[in-house]
Amino acid sequence: MSRSSDSFRRRPSHHRDRGTAGGKASSGQKGGGRQNSRPQDTDNTILVEQQQIDLRNRSLAALLAWAIPGLGHAYQQRYRKAGTFFVAIMSLWIFGFAVGGEHVVYASWQPGDKRWHFAFQAGAGAVAIPAIIQGRKMNQYTDRQTGGTRPDYRPVRWLGDLMAPPFRPVRDEAADQVAAWYSTKGAGYEMGTWYTVIAGLLNILVIYDAYGGPLSTSISGRRAVGSEDQDSDDEAGEDDPDDNGAGKIEAGKNEAGKNEAGKTEANPDSSDSTDSKDKPKEIQA
Repeated sequence: MSRSSDSFRRRPSHHRDRGTAGGKASSGQKGGGRQNSRPQDTDNTILVEQQQIDLRNRSLAALLAWAIPGLGHAYQQRYRKAGTFFVAIMSLWIFGFAVGGEHVVYASWQPGDKRWHFAFQAGAGAVAIPAIIQGRKMNQYTDRQTGGTRPDYRPVRWLGDLMAPPFRPVRDEAADQVAAWYSTKGAGYEMGTWYTVIAGLLNILVIYDAYGGPLSTSISGRRAVGSEDQDSDDEAGEDDPDDNGAGKIEAGKNEAGKNEAGKTEANPDSSDSTDSKDKPKEIQA
């Protein structure tokens, strides 16, 4: 009974040792898994001013940057730029609508009304999509023979008149809806159009920055650590070796001259003593 009890008592310790070893092995495997869980992507990682920037999925970042200005940079964890771009571009966009009205952005490519501005305004992202929706519905209600808008046309219900194109046809010699917008807003309509164009152009640059990353060459005026020492060494190495040798020889001559002058100043009577020694010899002769 005692032997069986002893063996029974020893088994748990034996199993505990196995469990501890297994636990250590499993923890080591887990630790190694954490280290290799996210390897560095060399294709999407760039080095700028001695800092590595992970652009992650470039195509997805560019798409997000187009949809909402700054969203692509937020996806790349470049939050400071994301906030700056969003505030700057959306401020221009909202200000353009504030001074020009809800029709400064619309999509139309009809005779007399080729709205080429929209090609750049669309760069601002998803905020320009309502103009595409309104333009498609206007095309559906445009008579192909006369080029005019059918009487039963109504803008998209959930958008109202926002970004709806003017009634067709649009002619310079006749009063039309575009002329009415100009007369209502005056110069504000033109200003609003250009503000939204600039917003779209700026966001195109933001999309490029999200895809390609910041400039690899620093334009901030700061130099990388150690670059000054390297430049000084390069300048020293670019000197002519012959000029260095000539300079050393000239420096040696100057040093020898200084030593000779020092000896003369230290023993001023040396020359007189030599002359006095020579004089008695001449008298005896």
